[in-house]
Amino acid sequence: MTTDQIILFTLFGSVFGMLLWGRFRYDLVAFAALLIGVVLGVVPTKDAFSGFGHPATIIVALVLVVSAGLVRSGAVYLITRTLVDSTRSLGAHIAIMGGIGGVLSAFMNNVAALALLMPVDVQTARKAGRAPSLSLMPLSFATILGGMVTLIGTPPNIIIAAIRQESLGAPFKMFDFAPVGAVTAIAGLLFVALIGWRLIPQKDGPSAAQALENVTDYIAELTVPDGSKHIGKRVIDLYEIAEKNDVAILGMIRDGKRRYGTARNIKINAGDALVLEAAPEALDEFRAALSLNFADDTREDLLKADGAGLSVIEVVVPSEARINGKTAQAIGLSWRQRTVLMGISRQGKAIRTNLRKTQIRAGDILLLLTPEDNAADVTDWLGCLPLADRGLAVTADSKVWLAIGLFGGAVALASFGLIYLPIALGLVVVAYVLAKIVPLSELYHHIEWPVVVLLGSMIPLGAALETSGGTELIAGWLVSLTAGMAPWMILTVLMVVTMTLSDVLNNTATTIVAAPVGIQMAQTLNVSPDPFLMAVAVAASCAFLTPIGHKNNTLILGPGGYGFGDYWRMGLPLEILVVAVSIPSILVFWPL
Repeated sequence: MTTDQIILFTLFGSVFGMLLWGRFRYDLVAFAALLIGVVLGVVPTKDAFSGFGHPATIIVALVLVVSAGLVRSGAVYLITRTLVDSTRSLGAHIAIMGGIGGVLSAFMNNVAALALLMPVDVQTARKAGRAPSLSLMPLSFATILGGMVTLIGTPPNIIIAAIRQESLGAPFKMFDFAPVGAVTAIAGLLFVALIGWRLIPQKDGPSAAQALENVTDYIAELTVPDGSKHIGKRVIDLYEIAEKNDVAILGMIRDGKRRYGTARNIKINAGDALVLEAAPEALDEFRAALSLNFADDTREDLLKADGAGLSVIEVVVPSEARINGKTAQAIGLSWRQRTVLMGISRQGKAIRTNLRKTQIRAGDILLLLTPEDNAADVTDWLGCLPLADRGLAVTADSKVWLAIGLFGGAVALASFGLIYLPIALGLVVVAYVLAKIVPLSELYHHIEWPVVVLLGSMIPLGAALETSGGTELIAGWLVSLTAGMAPWMILTVLMVVTMTLSDVLNNTATTIVAAPVGIQMAQTLNVSPDPFLMAVAVAASCAFLTPIGHKNNTLILGPGGYGFGDYWRMGLPLEILVVAVSIPSILVFWPL
C-alpha cells in the first residue's frame, strides 16, 4: 500500500470506530477527518469543501424542505386523517400504516415520513388500548423500505446516483430504482404486515409512551408569609435550593396576576405566591426549607394551581436534537424557553428524579410543561418531534393541491430529463416560499445540517480514497475472497457486507465507501457496474438489526420501549428476505 492509502484507510477506520463508539456526533467526526485529510495532504486543498456543493448534498437538503412543505400544506395529513382508524385489527392497521409510510417515504425523506406518522400511530395505539411497540417497529421498517423506490426517497440512492454520474458519465434517474426497490419494498411490507410484527417481543410493563401518562407531580402554589427572610430577594435567588429539592419554580402570582418566566428577576414581597412544579414529597421539603405557607391554610393537602396558560407535551429526541447528550439544566431549558422538564421515559422506564441534571439520549421521550402558546416553538428549539397527534399548521385547502402539483410537476420534469433534479427541487422550494407554504423564517430550520456536514465531509474523503487506488484495493480483496464464485454470488457477498456495515454505521458513510468499491469489483470482473450499484443502494438502506443503523430505528426506541436486542427478531428475517428478493430482481432488471 502507498502512504496515501495507509493514511486514508487509517482515517476511515478511525471514522467508523468513532461512529461505533458514539461519543461524538457523526458530523463532527466526519468534518474533523476531512480537515486532517487536508492537513496530511491526502485530500487536495482545492477539493476540501467540494462536497458541500456536491449534487447529492444539495438534493438531500432540498428534499427535506420540500418534505416540510408537503406536511405544512396539509397534503400528508389529509391522507392519514382519511385512512387511519383505531377500530381496525392490529394486522390491518399495520398493513395500512405501512403502506402509507412506504408510499410517502418514496417521495419525501423517510425520516420525515416517520416523524409525521409516528404520532398518529401512537395515538391510534392508545385509543385501541394496545402497546405502541406492536406497530411502531413495523412502521419504521416500512418507511425505510419505501425510501428505496425513488431517487429522492433516501440519501443512499442520491449518493449512488451522483457517484454513477462521476464514474460512468450519467446518473440514475428518478425512477431507475423503482423496479428493484418496489419489488423488494412490497415483499418486505407483506412480511412485516403478515408475519414480522408477531416476532416483536411482548412487553410486560407499560410502554415508554404510556410510562409518563400518570403525572404525579403537582403544579402548586406556596405563599411567602410576613416576616420571611426571603422578602427582598429575587426569585432567581431561590433557584439553587429549588434545584437541590428537585423543585421547579415556574413563576409568581402577585395581586392575582400570573407571571411565567419573566418573574425570575422580580423581588419577593410578603403575600406573593410562588408557582411550583414538584412531586408531593419534594414540594413539602421545599416548603419546610423556606418556611413557606400553603396558598390555602384550611387545606392540609397540596393545592393544585389551575395552570392557566400552561400545557403538558410529549416529545421524542432524535439523534440530532439540541438536547441530545446534554441536560435540561445545561441548555437552559427553564430560563431560555420558560419550560420545565417533568419526566423522562427511556426504553419503557420513567425517570422522575434529578430530571434537570439527567443527560438526555436519542430515543428518549420528554414530558414538558411549557407555556401554552409556545409549545411548538419549544419543540422546534429543542430539535425534538411531537409524540402527540399535533395540530398541524395547515394552510388553506387550495394550497394542498398547489403543493402537490408543484412537487409532482418537478418530479415529472426531472424524470423525463427536461430539467436537472436539483434545479427542479430548488424551484419547488422557491415556489413554496413565495406561496407561503413554507414561511421564509422557517426555511433553514427544516434542513438537517448534521447530515449536510456529514455528506460534505465524507464525499471528498471518498473521492480521495478512489483516486489513491484504495477502493480498487478493497475491491481486489473482496474479489480474491470470493475467487471461483459466480458473479451473482459475488454480488450477494457485496450486498451482505454493505448491509452489515449499515446496521452499525451511518448508511451515508457506508454508501460513500461501498459504491466505488462496487464499481471497481464490476470492472475487475468485466461486468456491468449497475447491478453492483443497485445492490449497494438496497443494502445501505436496509438496516433493520439495531436501533443505531438507521435514524428511523433510533426514533422509535423510546416511544416503543424497545431494547437494543429487540430489533433483530423481526429485522434478521427481513434482511434475509431483502437479499433473497432483491438479488434476482437486480439480475432481471439490471443484468450483469
